[in-house]
Amino acid sequence: MIGPDQLAVHVRKALSTSGLPDREPVFERPKNPEHGDWSCNVALTLAKPVGQPPRQIAQTLVEAIGAVEGIEAVEIAGPGFINFRLAQDSFGAIVRAAVEAGEETYGRSNAGAGRTANVEFVSANPTGPLHVGHGRWVATGDAIAGLLEATGWEVTREYYLNDAGNQIGLFGRSVQAEMAGPSEVTGGEPEGYRGEIHTAPEDGYKGAYVAEIAAELDAAGVSSNDLSAVTEAAYLAMVQQIRRTMESIGIDIDVWFSEKTLHNSGRVDETIAKLGEDGHTYTADGATWLRTTDFGDDKDRVLVKADGVKTYFSADTAYMADKVGRGFDLAIYLLGADHHGYVGRLHAIARAEGIPEGLIEIIIGQFVNLLRDGEPIRMGKRSGNFVTLDELVEEVGPDAARYTFLRSSIDTAIDFDITRVVSEDKSNPVHYINYSYARISGISRKAAAVDFDPGTVADADLSLLATEEEHELIRRIDAFGETVAQAAEQRAPHRVARYAEDLADAFHRFYVERQVISDDVDLSRARYWLCEATRVSVAAALGLLGVTPRERM
Repeated sequence: MIGPDQLAVHVRKALSTSGLPDREPVFERPKNPEHGDWSCNVALTLAKPVGQPPRQIAQTLVEAIGAVEGIEAVEIAGPGFINFRLAQDSFGAIVRAAVEAGEETYGRSNAGAGRTANVEFVSANPTGPLHVGHGRWVATGDAIAGLLEATGWEVTREYYLNDAGNQIGLFGRSVQAEMAGPSEVTGGEPEGYRGEIHTAPEDGYKGAYVAEIAAELDAAGVSSNDLSAVTEAAYLAMVQQIRRTMESIGIDIDVWFSEKTLHNSGRVDETIAKLGEDGHTYTADGATWLRTTDFGDDKDRVLVKADGVKTYFSADTAYMADKVGRGFDLAIYLLGADHHGYVGRLHAIARAEGIPEGLIEIIIGQFVNLLRDGEPIRMGKRSGNFVTLDELVEEVGPDAARYTFLRSSIDTAIDFDITRVVSEDKSNPVHYINYSYARISGISRKAAAVDFDPGTVADADLSLLATEEEHELIRRIDAFGETVAQAAEQRAPHRVARYAEDLADAFHRFYVERQVISDDVDLSRARYWLCEATRVSVAAALGLLGVTPRERM
């Protein structure tokens, strides 16, 4: 199978034999198939240093390249592009390679082999259920991790539990106020009484989920008069609920990292002391500050307040040191748009701690606007003021939820319209992709029903796949590997989603124009394996997004 890597060898050799300066050739697929299958602009990049017109350089290179196995023609186009047109046998090789690789390995590479990455995502405070916005970080973080794994990286998925601050205490008091515990003190209240003896804090947490946890703690025999026990039990119950939510959408977190462990183990104190030894801290107004402005932040940050209380920021410094200390080559933070201010301070921490440039990567994701038939939805049944991820998944299903979260670039806000997401027409991308997969499954069932023997892909005469629709579909199949590589490098799962849509579109055009199972046995076998190669590519793409394709609609 011929591709950019193989073509680059021929171009570099032609540069050498022609006495031209060495260049790393860059290839792209022409938007118009009439311009060939691969295009290289190396002649244009050499025009200025060589002092020759790019078309003249291109002509020199084309003559030096000569015949290339798997390439039908090498042509000059436009101002000096060198276009390569695949030979018919190469199209068959693409089909064969996809089928033989299978959906578990097709499109994958070992580019990141031997490297390790930590992807920390969601990390919402364990004081309430995950909401729809969190769902986007859930899907994106997992998909980024999956893309890195598909290119050879060893990845740890991590969730940071902010369990050491004031919000946990506030959550505990909110649950305590909902518990049926006052009879232990005053006696005689009616069963199920949610008392006034434990007053809810004015800025406390509200919503049905608070009452649900209170009832759970009541049933477990937790005393409402022991605030410490209530807070710990409520926190653990909330973490378990978050775990269940993650599992419902197919996410398996490797490490649940507790902020409390940083304080209890002394790592926060150790990190602050180390930063001080390195000359990066100072004392002002009784507080200890980190000189983050020395490292690009917009202002210095407090590590320890004047009253001796350590800030969230101090835990951030220890957490980053802990991550790097675990030996990762890459540590990705996936944060919501409301954390945009964290970018500068996190990079400042990395520089203050002497962490190599590029090891810490911060991705900021934009918000989700939840709609129904174009109208905003703001209220949820369980939270009182937002729609939970559980509620959304229950209505649209985990596959549709994940795909919709992932099909747009993370740096753009998205409108998640429930009505469209559950619709069964071409306007719904996940339905359209599934429809193509189901059609291929239907072809396999039809072949079995009429006792059609497709033989093996190795024996099929794939040179018969010569129509425009077949070539375009094969080109889309062939593009999967480079799509995965680019999506992993750019942390852009939406590229895989859009690839799947383009592939489905190419398949539907083929299916409408060309009969798969016909009286022509050899052609039927070739088209059968083309369909199987398409199925492999669809399944592989959706698999990277955490979506299960449907065999029937």
